[in-house]
Amino acid sequence: MTFVFQAFVLALVVLSFLLVVGVPVVLATPGEWQRYQGVVYLSAGVWTLLVIVVGLMDVLVV
Repeated sequence: MTFVFQAFVLALVVLSFLLVVGVPVVLATPGEWQRYQGVVYLSAGVWTLLVIVVGLMDVLVV
């Protein structure tokens, strides 16, 4: 159970880093928002799901 928790936390950290770097680049580059809008929204949804899963698993892993 601890390994799964650590994997989810690692995925959350990596995705957070990618979003912190990638979203400003997408927004600053002309025309890229229309091209990558779906990817940004999907990544934000996955990030939100990971935050909820990690929060719930934190209660179980002591």
